[in-house]
Amino acid sequence: MLEELVAAAVTAGSAGLVYLAAAARIVRQYERGVVLRLGRLRGEPRPPGFTMIIPAVDKLHKVNMQIVTMPVPAQEGITRDNVTVRVDAVVYFKVVDAAAAIIRVEDYRFAVSQMAQTSLRSIIGKSDLDDLLSDREKLNQGLELMIDSPAVGWGVQVDRVEIKDVSLPETMKRSMARQAEADRERRARIINADAELQASKKLAQAAGVMSEQPAALQLRLLQTVVAVAAEKNSTLVLPFPVELLRFLERAQQAAPALGEREQGEPTSPPAVPTPPPSSTPPPPGSPGDQSPSESPEPLESPDDQ
Repeated sequence: MLEELVAAAVTAGSAGLVYLAAAARIVRQYERGVVLRLGRLRGEPRPPGFTMIIPAVDKLHKVNMQIVTMPVPAQEGITRDNVTVRVDAVVYFKVVDAAAAIIRVEDYRFAVSQMAQTSLRSIIGKSDLDDLLSDREKLNQGLELMIDSPAVGWGVQVDRVEIKDVSLPETMKRSMARQAEADRERRARIINADAELQASKKLAQAAGVMSEQPAALQLRLLQTVVAVAAEKNSTLVLPFPVELLRFLERAQQAAPALGEREQGEPTSPPAVPTPPPSSTPPPPGSPGDQSPSESPEPLESPDDQ
C-alpha cells in the first residue's frame, strides 16, 4: 500500500514537473508576450519576466520592442526633371503596440519594408535632382511621414528615415563636373578682376606719391632688382633710368658753354645801343626816315639796262 502511494506521488510529481516545464515561459526585458487562448487574444501583453500559460490551449507570441534598423533596397526611378537615379535608404522603427503588431498585420517587418520601398519610389518621382543631392533633410521628413501614416495602425512607430546614397549615370556626373568647373572658373575670374581693380587703385596712389619724390622711383627699382636677383636661375636685364639719361643730356649741353667761357670768347654778340626817339618827326625823304635794319635799294646803271 505504501509503495502504491509512493508510486502515485512520484507520478504526480513527474506530471507536475512536465506541466510546469510546458507552461513556464520567460519573457526578456526588451520583449512583450502576446497570449492567444484558443485563437483569441487573452488580456494585455505579458510583461518581462516569468509567466505561465496553459499548454495546448494558450500560445505565446514574443514581440521585440527594440528599435529595428531595416535597409531599404536601392530603388531606380525618374525624378521630376527627367533624370534617372538609384536611391537607397534606411528605416529605423519600433513596435509600440505588441498586440496590434501580431493581430492587425501578418508580418510587420515585411509590411514596413514594402511600404518603405514604395514610398521611396514615390518621393523620387516628386523631387528634383538638386533636392535629392542637397535638400535631403526635407525629403527624409516627407519619407518618414509617408511610411509612418499606415504603420501607426500596425502598432509600429517609425523613428527616422535616412536616404543613404544617390547613384547618378556617368554622363550626368560628367555634366555636373563640367558645370561645377565652369562655375568655379567664373568665380575665380571675378575674384581676379576684383583684385586687379584694387591693385590698380593702390598703384595709382603709389604713382602719385612717387611723382612728388623722383628718388622713390629709383628705390622701388632697386627693390625690384633685389627681388628678381634672389632667383639664381634667371637672367636680369637692368633698365637704364630715364632720370639719369636726362642728367647726362643736361651735362652734355652745359659742357660746350663752359669751354667757351674758359677761352674768353663771347657767348653772345654785343648789344647795339639805339638812339632815343625824338619828339619831332624827321622830314620826309630824310635819312632818319629809314629804319636801321633797312638798307636803300641800289640804283640801276645804264649798263644793267
